[in-house]
Amino acid sequence: MMEEDYLEINKAAWNEKTDVHIKSEFYNQDAFLSGTNSLNSIELDLLGDVKNKSILHLQCHFGQDTISLSRMGAVATGVDLSDNAIKKANVIATQLGTDTQFFCSDIYELPNNLKEKFDIVFTSYGTIGWLPDLEKWASVISSFLKPKGKFIMADFHPVVWMFDDNFEKIGYNYFKDKPIIETIEGTYANKESKIVSKTISWNHSTSELLNSLLKNDLELNAFNEYDYSPYDCFKEMEEFEPKKFRIKHLENKIPMVYSIVATKK
Repeated sequence: MMEEDYLEINKAAWNEKTDVHIKSEFYNQDAFLSGTNSLNSIELDLLGDVKNKSILHLQCHFGQDTISLSRMGAVATGVDLSDNAIKKANVIATQLGTDTQFFCSDIYELPNNLKEKFDIVFTSYGTIGWLPDLEKWASVISSFLKPKGKFIMADFHPVVWMFDDNFEKIGYNYFKDKPIIETIEGTYANKESKIVSKTISWNHSTSELLNSLLKNDLELNAFNEYDYSPYDCFKEMEEFEPKKFRIKHLENKIPMVYSIVATKK
């Protein structure tokens, strides 16, 4: 598989998903436009006070979280592969009167399109699975951080990606293997949607993730695991506390999310 194949295929999928997502109850765009902060407690606790801090948000989709960072006083820049998502993000930022900046770019090509350095690089939920090479990803993160700048991440735990769709059996390798090529009807934000998307993704182990950061001048400050997801985005989920979801039959027996804080040396 050539590199441009996965980029082209995934870009088409996310361009189509964006139109469904922006209208979905999952993203609740009306509430967001009315002032609701789209960020969750996990990442808000990690980010702390971001007022006047420059933040680069990788794989930002159509910009809700990036604009939320702007609303919190940050100087926020969002990046995404989907040109449709970035077009929507720019429209929303203009509508809300924020100074949020957005760029359409493959993450690996971003250093050729953006030359700033940032206080914080941030990414969250369902991001690195779309990338084949984590060492290259980590080198991009490192290149955009100021000395002593922070990398902050929250994402679904690699254990989650091992299961089949109904969380009944192990369906995928924990470690990175050949690309996972799938054609799926619907989307996590609207499971009843009739859109059909072909996607190409990769699983990444915890050791692969952490070592990629350590090899690129990032010092690990914190790594935490959570037995819940802030999103109702998988099958067989139940809400056991407000905005906390688990796989019903697995209860609290598997990690659902992890978070990372690292500092640029």
